[in-house]
Amino acid sequence: MYDQLRPNVSQPAMTFDQMLERVRYEGAYPTRQRAAEAVHHVLSALGCQLTGDERVDLAQALPAEAALTLTAQIPETEHLTGWGFVKDLASRTGVSPAVARWDTGAVFAVVTRIAGPDLLARILRRLPDDYALLFGQAQLSRPHPAAA
Repeated sequence: MYDQLRPNVSQPAMTFDQMLERVRYEGAYPTRQRAAEAVHHVLSALGCQLTGDERVDLAQALPAEAALTLTAQIPETEHLTGWGFVKDLASRTGVSPAVARWDTGAVFAVVTRIAGPDLLARILRRLPDDYALLFGQAQLSRPHPAAA
């Protein structure tokens, strides 16, 4: 009974080593170590922003090492904008905003593939509008109610 798999637990789509290689390729990083740093920093920052079922489902889809990085962070009560996310990441890591944006793009490109379109759509609905561009997605504006 205890050795049976739980029906709702899925195996990650790739190993952590495969994830690092894909991030290394996306970011054109010279070493795996540099790719690992980007993954750690970006997923830590995302862990501060993402809440709810989307956080849990993304953690289940990620390799275990990446999931631990994401879920080790306590979510903030207020979401940063996409640009605020990049600036916060830059200040936390001591790099320029351009480097932080590059790292974010490289890591989120791989996270997008791992998450798949349905989970990614749910994640983007939970975050402020301008995160879509960070994930390499079209920025669609949400309809605003007409002023009466």
